[in-house]
Amino acid sequence: MANMKTLLWFLIGVIGGFIAAHFMNKDPRGQEIFADVDARISEFTAILSDAYRQQEARLSDSADD
Repeated sequence: MANMKTLLWFLIGVIGGFIAAHFMNKDPRGQEIFADVDARISEFTAILSDAYRQQEARLSDSADD
């Protein structure tokens, strides 16, 4: 029973978040916020991708030795 209640609250939170994001996206200030968040996420994923490729290259080089 407690798990169902937790799941219900989780779903309410997710749905509420989508509704809030929808209304924020209609406002120009909200669009600026989303653009800033998107840019930061893109930068973060690019850094992670570069680090992954560097580590993969190091491991590949050490395996070749």
